[in-house]
Amino acid sequence: MNETPPLPALTKLPGQLATLIELAAIPEEEVWLASQKSARTRRAYKLDVAHFMRTLGITTPDQLRHIDHRAVIAWERIMREDQRAAASTVRRRMSALSSLFKHLVRHGAATRNPVVDVSRPNINREEGSTAAFSKAQARQLLDAPPADTVAGLRDRAILSVGLQVGLRRAEIAALTVGDLHQNRGFDALRLTRKGGRRDALAINPQATQRIRAYLEYAGHGAEHDGPLFRPLRGNAKPYDPAGRMDPDAIDRLVRKYAAAIGLPRGYSAHSMRATFITTALENGAQLEDVQKAAGHRDPSTTKLYDRRGYNPEKAASFFAIY
Repeated sequence: MNETPPLPALTKLPGQLATLIELAAIPEEEVWLASQKSARTRRAYKLDVAHFMRTLGITTPDQLRHIDHRAVIAWERIMREDQRAAASTVRRRMSALSSLFKHLVRHGAATRNPVVDVSRPNINREEGSTAAFSKAQARQLLDAPPADTVAGLRDRAILSVGLQVGLRRAEIAALTVGDLHQNRGFDALRLTRKGGRRDALAINPQATQRIRAYLEYAGHGAEHDGPLFRPLRGNAKPYDPAGRMDPDAIDRLVRKYAAAIGLPRGYSAHSMRATFITTALENGAQLEDVQKAAGHRDPSTTKLYDRRGYNPEKAASFFAIY
């Protein structure tokens, strides 16, 4: 019987096997981060875990993997009492750390998840904190950009997609020219939801008209695979080599026009989404239809954006007349 040949030296391993060995050497923390589908989620999770390590002076993966519930309790107290972090921020950071430890436990790199033993601060589950525009303010906002420049036409189209279609800023930034199409006689947008899920929505005719006016003026309407909304002088920082707008630029755009119509600070691109959901429900849209448009898996998430219950003109304070 022939003897089994000896294993070759590592330096002589075939390229594919060498690659597998190199992959096996990657720390599970990096594998967990890379497994997140969204670039923005990866960036947020990285910052949240880094905050935990920096706050408690943790410098190595081995130290991180051996922390227990006492370290998480101390972190939560520091964020809440010393740093005065919002409850939503504390919960988000703890969720990121918990997600990491679930991965480490699942793959044998840690024995247990220390975050599950720590209570997280309560937040208002009845209503979200995002400020919404009134209908009159939304109308002013839609008409604030000039209609005779490429920048103005682009911004009018972006504001329309936010206020009349309800897309997230990252969804707006990711749109391509070819995502605008017709389905069963109605103009629609294809879009990429959180987690990479693809969807399609029929859209308001005014949003269609504004998108087409921008494309005609800008001249890239035939570039079906190219980004729909484009930066005018390049992105302020490298974000997407394909030339898409940075989602943060959409946030700045909303703030700029909100200030132009005399609104105070506190509004953001997410305010367009809250306004869209509230207005659609006020005007008779069914909750499940608004939920689909918003891309929420749970109707309770959609309800967080519903501002119909907020009626400042009926506030009890106005009846306290002395």
